[in-house]
Amino acid sequence: MDRKSAPESLLPLPGAELEILLALVDGESHGYAIMRAVEERGGGRTRLGPGTLYAALKRLLAARLIEESEKRCDPEPDHSRRRYYRLSGFGSRVLAAELARLSALVRRGRRGLRLSPAGGRS
Repeated sequence: MDRKSAPESLLPLPGAELEILLALVDGESHGYAIMRAVEERGGGRTRLGPGTLYAALKRLLAARLIEESEKRCDPEPDHSRRRYYRLSGFGSRVLAAELARLSALVRRGRRGLRLSPAGGRS
């Protein structure tokens, strides 16, 4: 994936990549904290295992959707080896494009099923 690509050219995002980008919206984080954030946001129904997480982080770094942070947030000595990641500007644009795409799908589906915005039938 190329940083100069239009954000829409990278869509749809695979589930793990979408979850990671959403976890980084609030700021930089390390891998274990990303895994916890995904699980908490999904109410325990969504989990990223270490293999899935680190493979997805590698792909997101290569695509320049995220960046590795130079600073370390945790002052604890045992945390000094952790890598911290943050959403890049390009990653923010790709995430916004993906959220717009998903919102359009949901609207279309609701109209097709004649669902109200609250989820009940109209």
